[in-house]
Amino acid sequence: MIEKIKIENFKCINGSFILDLKSGINILVGNNEAGKSTILEAIHLALSGIFRGKSIRGNLTQYLFNYNVVNQYIEDVNNGIPTEPPYILIELYMNGSFPILEGDKFSEKNTAGKTSGIALKIALDEKYREDYEALITAGDIASLPIEYYDVEWYSFARKALTSRSIPIKSSFIDVGFSKFQNGSDIYISRIVQNILDPDEKTKVAQAYRKIKETFSKDPSITNINSKITNISKLSNKEIELTVDLGSRSTWDGSLITQLDKIPFDFIGKGEQAIVKTDLALSNKKAESSSVILIEEPECHISHTRLNQLLKNIKDNYDDKQIIISTHSSLVSNKLGLDNLILLNQQKTIRFDALESKDFFEKVSGYDTLRLILCKKAILVEGDSDELVLQRAYMDNHNGKLPIEDGVEIISVGTSFLRFLEIAKHLDLPVKVVTDNDGSIQALEKKYSDYIGKNKKNNIEICYDKNEYTGALTLGKDKKPFNYNTLEPLLLKANSLETLNSIFGTDYSKDDELHKFMKSHKTDCALKIFSSNNKIDYPKYIMEAIL
Repeated sequence: MIEKIKIENFKCINGSFILDLKSGINILVGNNEAGKSTILEAIHLALSGIFRGKSIRGNLTQYLFNYNVVNQYIEDVNNGIPTEPPYILIELYMNGSFPILEGDKFSEKNTAGKTSGIALKIALDEKYREDYEALITAGDIASLPIEYYDVEWYSFARKALTSRSIPIKSSFIDVGFSKFQNGSDIYISRIVQNILDPDEKTKVAQAYRKIKETFSKDPSITNINSKITNISKLSNKEIELTVDLGSRSTWDGSLITQLDKIPFDFIGKGEQAIVKTDLALSNKKAESSSVILIEEPECHISHTRLNQLLKNIKDNYDDKQIIISTHSSLVSNKLGLDNLILLNQQKTIRFDALESKDFFEKVSGYDTLRLILCKKAILVEGDSDELVLQRAYMDNHNGKLPIEDGVEIISVGTSFLRFLEIAKHLDLPVKVVTDNDGSIQALEKKYSDYIGKNKKNNIEICYDKNEYTGALTLGKDKKPFNYNTLEPLLLKANSLETLNSIFGTDYSKDDELHKFMKSHKTDCALKIFSSNNKIDYPKYIMEAIL
């Protein structure tokens, strides 16, 4: 499998980038333009010679190169600064035994001796060096002279490669970008080819050739050929319709894959992704489709089907290497946060030692990626807390929502400590807003790793520093009312009249409003959020938003 990938100057990669990979599941996460798609495309390009459904050799463009690298090159050349034209390099370092790939032609010289690997380089073709120098001498170039470039595809053993000679195959499953080949998806065609045995491929090819020959012998085609031959007055050559019998006209490029009698490219994109992934995972050949690349599997797939897809991946990847890009917390949680690779400005952060990974895998609905990808976060327990915090933030930041300043307010239920483990690992600025529930001692014990002498610079626990009691009891068992939650503290910070006017109530006693707010927590929070009138907030709320 791929142990390490090195990419230089490809798409969003400016300069050199190295990424270590696991032999099993790898999950790439990051904000837009972090390089997730670039990594998947680079791996597939080095293993197949294909970029977005087409052979790279005949489809070179300067847009494959990093924009900043190209601009700097053009600027230097036009300013007379001697500079070599930029190149793209993709190297895949393997950790298996692949004698035909083993050698010493690789750039990472800290890798001792020989190793197995594949490289693809797009660079100036030296046979055009003289023409290139003449172009540069003429001056004032506006773009990369891609017409003088060529693709070098080789093993670390210094041997030229073709897609047939590479012992490792890749399947690239991208729901959002369809790549069709004569009405059938090019990747599903390749997966099907990999699944078939050589004798099965031969039988299909023979059957396909018979169909082509039958076409030419059909009486209606014979009549049509006679008609079109007689049309030409300038040639005595026989003109006829036929089918290409050349070696380039193959069954895998012409046959259409169908599902329930419907051509594959006409079915839903979500179903396409599920079928492609299932076929790739079902391929038991050791040498075929051993690297499965999946771009954002959550796209176009319902929650239920996505769960089924993720279970299929986790249960059946066997000895295959899975590399997935995603923006979905469900995907990350289900496939294991210990497999997560956070991409941030061409740097990587891993979560191998995260103790809460099993919890998030089993209870996968938590929005872990929302925390992992944000700049700052405020953690709250539920919906009502979130609504009140949103409004408090707006009232104190010129009407701006927290997200407009890059601050996420995330409801985490009672799993504060599990989210704080992630925040601690990332050194991410996080504030926790929590009730003391009438026992400050119990709260401070729970958060002892984050307060007092153990206080972290990036983590602050915000709670009311007082314990309140009262006469109100609830239910038949006369359970004492908790005066130390958000709602009673909002009433303590405001007058009875103020909250009555917001809620549309007319209670005359505080405890009557306490009972109402406890029974209508979310409704009351929503009315506070939507009200034209501002209110005052408890001190611990203000600590969280300022």
